[in-house]
Amino acid sequence: MQAVRQLHSERPLAPILPQFSERSMWIINHLRLVALQCRSAARVDLDQACALLLADPADARMRHAETLMRGFRQAVTKRPVFFRPGTDELSFDEAWLCRLFEAIERTDDDSFRFLIQSRVPRWTQQNLAFLIRSISEEFHKF
Repeated sequence: MQAVRQLHSERPLAPILPQFSERSMWIINHLRLVALQCRSAARVDLDQACALLLADPADARMRHAETLMRGFRQAVTKRPVFFRPGTDELSFDEAWLCRLFEAIERTDDDSFRFLIQSRVPRWTQQNLAFLIRSISEEFHKF
């Protein structure tokens, strides 16, 4: 029987940070600001909120981000983590949103659908996808 010796590195490995586009990071920073503003606001039902946004599209322009942040916990079932604006590190939730925004940018509907279906309950997938696509579209205008 041969003993296996474990090698220990003297310096810890730095975490590998995914590389996202500047546009995606800009959207995440905007969402971080909105999340800070919404911390004490009441949570919303995504079905009702999206119905209101669709009923009055002229008034809905920049409310998509607020609706997403107020209803995000309902969509992902666990308490989401958003860091303070300007932080270089990304939480799992922020990285997941970045991947969604990048899939939209690449017009990669298969990846977008996979990301949504892998984490969001079926009954709210359409609403969350609508909000994320709307936010991405708004940032194309800048």
